[in-house]
Amino acid sequence: MARRKKQSHGWVYVIWGINGIGVLCLLAAGLFYFNKQGASAANATLATPTSGTIQKGVPTSYFLPTLTPHPLYTPPVFETSTPFVLANGLIPGAIGLSHGSHPIELYTFGNGDREYLIVAGIHGGSEWNTIQLANELIEYINNNPEVIPADVMLYVVRNMNPDGEARDHNVDGRVNNNGVDLNRNFPTENWAPDWDRNGCWIYRPTTGGAYGGSEPETRSVMNFITTHDITALVSYHSAALGVFPGGVPWEEASKRLASTLAFVTKYPYPPVDTGCEYTGTLADWAVENAVGAAVDMELTDHTNTDFDKNLRALKALLNFIP
Repeated sequence: MARRKKQSHGWVYVIWGINGIGVLCLLAAGLFYFNKQGASAANATLATPTSGTIQKGVPTSYFLPTLTPHPLYTPPVFETSTPFVLANGLIPGAIGLSHGSHPIELYTFGNGDREYLIVAGIHGGSEWNTIQLANELIEYINNNPEVIPADVMLYVVRNMNPDGEARDHNVDGRVNNNGVDLNRNFPTENWAPDWDRNGCWIYRPTTGGAYGGSEPETRSVMNFITTHDITALVSYHSAALGVFPGGVPWEEASKRLASTLAFVTKYPYPPVDTGCEYTGTLADWAVENAVGAAVDMELTDHTNTDFDKNLRALKALLNFIP
């Protein structure tokens, strides 16, 4: 009798073991099923916009890469660039797209043979008042088309760095989405990826790019200029240093343009010398590539547009012949 009882207990242990294995298999199968359902739901969320599904899984912000990360530095979040719409619905063209796929807008006025170009916002939100000035000039010209001489065509790039302007209206908005100072990125004879920072802007990490003309914003402006016969160019900046002629050393026609603009605006010329070495600038590249005359012109501060001064500058520019 004792032997039969021992055998009976053995079969009980075997049966319970089999039951335990079955329960574990069921639990594993259930876990696999629910994981698969969750993955399917996530994939459905990532459907294209045309499906009508909200793209919850798609990131809507990204961060500016820094060249020399600092432990106390908080990367800024990119937003949407500030829209500009004329009251009468005049639609600008676009000469290209920024690193963040924002259009680089171009307004065109007049239909003469002499072509002039104004570029604002090359330093984005760090010099956002240059963009505001461009908007004010565009509105004024649109309402007063007679300001454009009959033999002139004027182009205005109102915001060359829309990504930087969208990021913030302070020092964090200076560079493009690739961490590049666009006014250091033109492939001039003196282009450099880095420079002596003495007397220069030093508030955030920046670079001249991987090579001259490496950035889409820079290439868009270069392509536009090389496909047009630009008589004179003004690149707006802020603040306070004055009017810088293009060329290394300064080119003669650009010096005359700088002197003319300084006379009507009272901005300093020669400009204030802080000891900074300027490399890869738009004005320098322009005169190296057949633009008749070019200057960088600095507004008085980082908030005001100096509209009245620059309306006089506009009229002087449009009557300037190298």
